[in-house]
Amino acid sequence: MKAIRLLLLVVILAVSATAQNPQNGRPAENQTISVNVDLVNVLFTVADKKGKFVTSLTKDDFRIFEDNKLQTITNFSNETDLPLTISLLVDTSGSIRDKLRFEQEAAIEFFYSAIKKNKDKASVITFDSGVDLLQDFTDEPEQLADAVRKIRAGGGTSLYDAIYLAVTEKLSKQPGRRVIILISDGDDNSSRISLTETLEAAQRSDVTIYAISTNNTAYFGSNEQERGDKTLKKFSEETGGKTFFPFKLEELAANFQDISTELRSQYQMAYMSGNDKADGTFRRIRIEVNNKQLAAKSRTGYYAPRAAVR
Repeated sequence: MKAIRLLLLVVILAVSATAQNPQNGRPAENQTISVNVDLVNVLFTVADKKGKFVTSLTKDDFRIFEDNKLQTITNFSNETDLPLTISLLVDTSGSIRDKLRFEQEAAIEFFYSAIKKNKDKASVITFDSGVDLLQDFTDEPEQLADAVRKIRAGGGTSLYDAIYLAVTEKLSKQPGRRVIILISDGDDNSSRISLTETLEAAQRSDVTIYAISTNNTAYFGSNEQERGDKTLKKFSEETGGKTFFPFKLEELAANFQDISTELRSQYQMAYMSGNDKADGTFRRIRIEVNNKQLAAKSRTGYYAPRAAVR
């Protein structure tokens, strides 16, 4: 078992006296400010009122807004076959001990049905009071299945740490669609990273989070369960994913199949933002479908780049 050690990344933004004119605070004359101006890429799905995915639309069927301002779509494609890079995160805290076998069976079935060799790849990460990498990225379903079979229940819950590390240490370096599939009750009692920091990391790396809640399979109506489900929904809705709430553990396989279907039913569009300020702010994205019987789902926004001072 390979442990992922928590890396606390402290970014200190400072401007030295030699980098500024001390009289007016402006950049010195010999200082270069570079700004990366990139297309804003957005992956999204479209579904009708019954939840059935629609995959035959064209660019002219959509409008996209940034901070409520209409943008010009420059690129558009149907990305049903774009390579997938998936990190499966399994909560192994004591609270899910009785549910572990069903989670393992559903995850193994998902890997065999969803991972295409020489194209997609996945990893397996578990978390309780710590975070462990059981299997690094591979396109071999059997290796992934072997890792899942080795999962054992543990102690506390470091949910935020697990997501943060999966995003920053593994997924952010990968091309294509970056996805986390999270099985958890949404509780966290051991993390050193906050929910806000974790969500920002996922948004900056354009990682989509799909969550499967284990709460309804043993629902007691507790505040902890309700808070956990709200946490899972926040992660999925803000990143363009979805949260599932199975009432029976046997429904997990269907949830995994729904995720697989959604990942193969996506569009991709891109636009050059009309806001050229490199201020690092979060900008809201909204996609409208001309057909009002249909609805688009995507991440809620992105962080603008910052000017690099050199």
